[in-house]
Amino acid sequence: MRVRYAGVPLQGGGRSGTTAEVLPPRPAGGAALPSFVPAGYATAPSPRRADPAALHTLSGDSMGTTWRVRLGNPRFAPLAPVRAAIDAALGRVVQQMSHWEPDSDLSRFNRAAAGTWHTLPDEFFTVLQCAFDWSQRSGGAWDPTVGPLVDLWGFGPGADPQAGPVARIPSPQALSDARARVGHGRIALQPAHRQAWQPGGAQLDLSGIAKGYAVDCVAQHLQAQGWTDFLVEVGGELRASGRRPDGQPWRVAVADPAGHAPRALVLQGMAVATSGDLWHAFDHAGRRYSHTIDPRTGEPVHHALASVTVLHAECMQADVLATIITVLGPQDGLDFARRQGLAALVCERTPRGLAWAATPAFEALAGA
Repeated sequence: MRVRYAGVPLQGGGRSGTTAEVLPPRPAGGAALPSFVPAGYATAPSPRRADPAALHTLSGDSMGTTWRVRLGNPRFAPLAPVRAAIDAALGRVVQQMSHWEPDSDLSRFNRAAAGTWHTLPDEFFTVLQCAFDWSQRSGGAWDPTVGPLVDLWGFGPGADPQAGPVARIPSPQALSDARARVGHGRIALQPAHRQAWQPGGAQLDLSGIAKGYAVDCVAQHLQAQGWTDFLVEVGGELRASGRRPDGQPWRVAVADPAGHAPRALVLQGMAVATSGDLWHAFDHAGRRYSHTIDPRTGEPVHHALASVTVLHAECMQADVLATIITVLGPQDGLDFARRQGLAALVCERTPRGLAWAATPAFEALAGA
């Protein structure tokens, strides 16, 4: 592992998979920018093996954010069926797993009566099983039943959008009541029947994993239709397959809080996701309250970790793992990532500035 302060290598110097990058300005209206942006398109070298028009772009809105797909399309195949498949895949994720949509399968489960079993759609159950697995393996640092706490701190659909910072600080009793409803162990699963048990008051929130799963769904649908070269992005989380039409690998630039020059990451059959407190947070009495809640304490994470980047073969896994490492904090998060063999990059605020640290797996993949 190497550490950088403000882009200057320490602890041995040399080549590192971690660098600072210019942080995009926050958009008007408070909308969050993606933490990753596809890189190299405007200034890419002249294509070597294909007409530049063979790189086609589709884009749209879904899941409260934007999506974009870049396709290597040397035969100029019709793209209407591709767009329809993308819209359908994203629509299913929203219909099944959105806690912002009152009629989604997840929202109906959250409102269900105590002591009832519910048969869930295949994709919903797959994501829920993955969420429960990582909740257990992380010691509860991430928990899909954290919904009551997310609402309590003003970051969920049940929060008052007009509430100021003071009103968003819960009372000790309210915090205790919400914590009593959290814990994935309260929900039993029956995999053979894809059923989940609602004990009463359990409130699922899959926002730390569902967007990554949506990226995977789009990628899988593209592959099923015969596409081999593409880059999928949903709300700043990406997954790549194959190469660009010019034969170059797909590259993405990692956003960070520093404002330094960006460095592109090469994505070859990999996905990337990030977690941090860049925009979804509020400040009160000298403390920054992040939207990332630690289920073990019931409070927003309170440490110096600014952002986490994870590379993984599946975006769903990268998504949830970035959140887990964020909750665990700089040292515990890196220790967890090393034990799990994860490709992770963390950015920590220190008195000397931003410090970057990467696991060996990230160092190897970032420069592939």
